[in-house]
Order: sequence, then structure tokens, then C-alpha cells
Amino acid sequence: MLPLSARAQQSTKAYRIAILHPLWPVAELTESSSNRFWRELFLEIRRLGYVEGQNLVIERYSGEGHAEIYPKLARDIVASNPNLVVAFTNRVVVPLKEATSTIPIVAMTGDPVDLGLMPSIARPGGNITGVSIDAGSEIWGKRLELFREVVPKISKLAILGLRQSPEVALMQKAAEKAGVVVVGPSYLEDASEAEYQRVFAFMSQEGADALFVDTSPELITKAQLIGELAKKYRLPAIYPFRSYIEDGGGLIAYGVDFVELFHQAARSIDKILKGTKPGDIPYYRPTKFELVINQKAAKDLGLVIPESLLARADEVIE
Repeated sequence: MLPLSARAQQSTKAYRIAILHPLWPVAELTESSSNRFWRELFLEIRRLGYVEGQNLVIERYSGEGHAEIYPKLARDIVASNPNLVVAFTNRVVVPLKEATSTIPIVAMTGDPVDLGLMPSIARPGGNITGVSIDAGSEIWGKRLELFREVVPKISKLAILGLRQSPEVALMQKAAEKAGVVVVGPSYLEDASEAEYQRVFAFMSQEGADALFVDTSPELITKAQLIGELAKKYRLPAIYPFRSYIEDGGGLIAYGVDFVELFHQAARSIDKILKGTKPGDIPYYRPTKFELVINQKAAKDLGLVIPESLLARADEVIE
């Protein structure tokens, strides 16, 4: 008969998963992260019964913003042959798909069908499932509608985004439909602080009096810097995610509820580790949206938030 310790080891299977993000440093991809959404992901994984160091081994990878190494990171992960890969953003999911057709992947991306990751959201097939942050093009019109309740007389709207972001065109279209003049868009050519300062100085020189910020993950990691520059140039801004309010002291955010999406990603991980094929798990689309308003930022800008809008907010930060 096997010793008790040996029998326990046999009965408790340890799973090995890899987590890949193009930007966030490895030190942040933990349960003690400074970012709320990472904390929620790992806490949900724990709630589902997976404890790192006991029945779960997590290997963490980050591109740290160096796009040229994303394909190599994907190949390295596939070579290590984990039970599952959790990957964030189109930029790393696409090279992962090219690197493996067998290792299960839980992804967080834009529209997976548009990206060519799968033929159908309802029945992905293949080795990829996950969650989408794509809320549809109409959300930009909704953001502008909410923004104009806070800043009714926008004369020149600046757009902060990346040149390769398809959303910049959607933001321009929403502004034009609303009869709002657009300054720029102001594309960021790199991720340096000097580049952000250059772009904000340009927007100010062009007379911008309000700001749209796109959903690119590169911008999310600079939430604090963007918030500081918006405050410096007294530019009221609407953001796509609440992290800009929490980490950057931003004015107003309207977008998908990332806590919901990270929890859903954890549930997909659980299903796959319990034997469900990723191709049989529908790719999750956001159903919950949240409006977050920062009253302190409004007061600093001399803005009065209408009571009707405050009443509709999911959270008001005083």
C-alpha cells in the first residue's frame, strides 16, 4: 500500500496554466496586484477551488509593450505545453492561435469573429474561447451623449488613441454624427511619458476643450499619467473603463464591467480544467455596463454634474 502522502499526491492533480499579457508587468499579474481587475481574476480562480502552490501552478509572461517579442512569447509558452493559456488582447491571442491548435486558450479580446479567431461566438470550435470587451460601435455615441450632459458645450473634441486602433474611426464618426468638431485625432507614436506630454500639449494648442480616450490596453496602463495630464490642461474627459477613475482620478467613465468579464474568464478556465472543450464554450459578450462619476474631478474642473445623471450612475466618487 502507498504511504498516505503518496496517495494524497495522486488524488490531488496540480494544473499548470500560463498567463500572457502584452503590457502589464509580471509582478502585477497576481492576487495582490495594485489593479483591482487582476485581484478579482485570481480571487475568483481561488473561489472556484484552485490554489496556487497547492493544486495550481501559474507561469506568468509579459511582453512589457515590446510588440516584436509577442510571437516568440507565444512560441515559448506553447513549447512549455501548459494545460491551458490565459491571454489578454488581440495582440497576443493572434500569435498564440498561430502557434498552437491544440492547447486550450481562454482569451480576452475584441470581437473574435472579426479577428478571425473563430467562425462563431456561440460555437467557437477549435481550441479558443473566452470573453470579449467589444460593446459594439454604438457605445461611442452613448458615451458622447453622457459626456454632453456633463460638458454641454463641447466646441472641439480631442481624441486620444493609437494609430492602429480601429476605434478611433468609430469615435470620429460618433462625434461627427453629433455635430461635434474633432481636433486630431491625436495619435500616440510610442508609450513614453514624453510622447503623452507632446500629444496633450498639441491638443491644448489646437483649442480642445474635451477629450475622448480609446480602449487600447496600452492606454489603460498609463491611466495615472493620462489623468495627470488631463488635469494639467484642464481637459474634461470621458473614459471607456472605470480603472481610469480609480487609477487616474478621471472625470467620468462608461463601459463594460471588467470585474464581470474577469470573473467570466475564471469560470471558462474552470470548465476547461474540468474537461469541457474550449470550442464548446460560447465566447462571452458583455452584458453589464457601468457608469462611474468622479465628483472631486468635476469640482476641480468647475463642472456641475446634473442630479439626473448622478442618479443613473452605478458609482459616484465624492
